Amino acid sequence: MTVPTLNSALLKDPFNEGRVKHAFFTRQGGVSEGIFAALNVGLGSSDDPEHVRENRRRSAYALDLPETALVTAYQVHSPDVAVVEAPWEAGQGPKVDGLVTDKPGIALGILTADCAPVLFADSRAGVIGAAHAGWRGAVGGVLDATLAEMEKLGARRNRIAAAVGPCIGRMSYQVGPEFPAPFLAETADNARFFLPDPTSEGRWRFDLPGYVVAKLKTLGVGGAEALPYDTCADETRFFSYRRTCLRKEPDYGRGLSAIALA
Repeated sequence: MTVPTLNSALLKDPFNEGRVKHAFFTRQGGVSEGIFAALNVGLGSSDDPEHVRENRRRSAYALDLPETALVTAYQVHSPDVAVVEAPWEAGQGPKVDGLVTDKPGIALGILTADCAPVLFADSRAGVIGAAHAGWRGAVGGVLDATLAEMEKLGARRNRIAAAVGPCIGRMSYQVGPEFPAPFLAETADNARFFLPDPTSEGRWRFDLPGYVVAKLKTLGVGGAEALPYDTCADETRFFSYRRTCLRKEPDYGRGLSAIALA
């Protein structure tokens, strides 16, 4: 079965020359059932492990790679990054939130259900990266650290293209009065990513993809864009942790974003 994917024009630029493959997967095209329907790739979920494995196999196949080529980490909302020299067994990944490699045939995968997945490529140098950027990781340094590790492998920051995949959108992301503080501590200009919540006095609506793109540009990448999809608002195509919490459901699926060197 063909698995639907979304793509970034930046990561498919004419200088790519076919060296980089990437995909932002939706929840469609998998075998999981119920609240995990259908393309749940989360090994940490309570879904049937065989369903998760088949979903991961289908996702890797969409990138023309075997299931064993897909590597994902144990994500902990940290600024930590791993350099991937060879694939590890599913479920055996380190506790990090960024992955980088210069090795062909390895798909770096990020799992999300509202947080922002960010894929990076310097196709000329043959260096790629992937980061899990929830608000803690984004403000805490995971984007900075991923770029720094890519540079150690030979990437040049001004050649790196970065794409932010489907994540929670501003109108779905209600936050409390204390939430803006760490962002405003970076720069007062970050106030532009907060709008007063029209439904609750003293609360805000936070623009996570806007903040991540702006930070990437401040960090000096050659280009950055965010795909225009709200995971919380679009139940047909995306898993959402926030939507699950609002409904008091027992668990939720995890979506995949992945990038590989051909």
